[in-house]
Amino acid sequence: MLHVGALRDALFKSLFAQREGGQNVFRIEDTDRSRYNADSESEFVETLRWVGIEFDEGPHIGGPFAPYRQSERKEAGIYAPLAEELMARGHAYKAFETSAELDEMREFQQINKMPTGYFGGAWRDATPEQVDAAQAEGKPFVIRQRIPRDTKIVIDDVVRGRIEWDSNTVDDPVLIKADGMPTYHFAAMVDDHLMQITHILRGEEWISSAPKHALLFDAFGWERPIFCHCPVIVGSDGKKLSKRHGATRVLDYMAQGFFPHALKNFIALIGWSPGDDREAMTMPELIGAFELKGIQASPGRFDFEKLRWLNGNLIRSLTPQDILDAILELLDHPHAQAYWENFVDEPMPNQVPVDGKVVWSRLELIRTKFAEDPELVLAAIREEQPRVHTLVEFGEAVEFFLVDQPVMDEKAVSKWLTQPHVPALFAAIVANPPAPDLPEADIRNHYDAVLRAFAADNGFDKLGPVVHPTRVALTGKTVGPGLFELMAILGPERIAARLAKWL
Repeated sequence: MLHVGALRDALFKSLFAQREGGQNVFRIEDTDRSRYNADSESEFVETLRWVGIEFDEGPHIGGPFAPYRQSERKEAGIYAPLAEELMARGHAYKAFETSAELDEMREFQQINKMPTGYFGGAWRDATPEQVDAAQAEGKPFVIRQRIPRDTKIVIDDVVRGRIEWDSNTVDDPVLIKADGMPTYHFAAMVDDHLMQITHILRGEEWISSAPKHALLFDAFGWERPIFCHCPVIVGSDGKKLSKRHGATRVLDYMAQGFFPHALKNFIALIGWSPGDDREAMTMPELIGAFELKGIQASPGRFDFEKLRWLNGNLIRSLTPQDILDAILELLDHPHAQAYWENFVDEPMPNQVPVDGKVVWSRLELIRTKFAEDPELVLAAIREEQPRVHTLVEFGEAVEFFLVDQPVMDEKAVSKWLTQPHVPALFAAIVANPPAPDLPEADIRNHYDAVLRAFAADNGFDKLGPVVHPTRVALTGKTVGPGLFELMAILGPERIAARLAKWL
């Protein structure tokens, strides 16, 4: 499944290609057939489409260097002749060790505290006669790269500058497996050359493989692409990124109610800086600012609260109708429904576990009520818009507007609805409804005047003793939008029905 690291990788490439006027290529590297999953490929395509990352070439688009699946390229005979050429040049060789022999070699290296890997074995310097004899016996073999010894390997990395290796510490990697399928080490470098890739952007976990890849380009006499190894992503506490930090399958962010642009904006800023203090950026601004020199060598921090802030910032720039449309689209997405119906919470201490089915039912209520009373739903969304950070949060935020009786906070009920003046307060509100057909602003002012008059008549210097009980009875909560604003949206009939319960 597509996770945060792979999304950032794809995003950096997309931004760079757009800034430089280049081609962004989508290639399926599926040479490890034991791990290939067609559903995963489909998810990558669907997720990148949802995020809005577009490609100029790829298996689902076509292009001048098709096919773009490496398994198909292998069947087309692209890799085998180049492996033969590499052996003819003396930069690769056939190795016939069995799995048991390789295990024994590795165990010997570990026991003797030697570097672990294949540094030659019995076949690196085998004679042609020995190789022919082994093949004549039908022994399976792999083709390995012959790393030169007693030399220095150097690459210039965009992020880390000059990196050097002692070639004696670099093992001979498998290029072609026993079944004839190329490994990543071979297929990706061959394809990078054939597809005219100019820049290799990838995670820093590939730095240890970089000398092998650089030497492969050199062995063929090809120009090396520019290497750019991006930093790892860690949690806000500096530790390895985990689900606890908010890291998850990218489509889960859609299910949680994040907008694609807010997610892209957030991901772009993990390990990259535009060179100033900008955070909320449009796509044209991201493209215009994206330079490889802005990628940092230090780990990028995944700050979930920043993602929430960016998403909330975007929500506040939209109209209530835009937000409603996005909620309805979310409700129609099968992954979103499956996510919440199967949600298993890992609550932090002193937090109530989240019930995914309840979350989903609250969102469904928005759609149901919109069919009955669109003005009420849009007004409720507008009123909660300044406080909400995700589309899913609207479900709980607007619920009290849409139900007959809200869910009550028992502590708030105990504190505010047991006070002796409350029955008279509620009776006064019910007995003094606004005139029919008033505009919303006039209804708000009317209820403001009613509560202020009650406070003055009953000797209250402040509005708290009248505002808080009214809010709790109408919403079930002690916090939320302005009381008179929400009263104007609820209207006199709903207000009378809710207060009647307490009277």
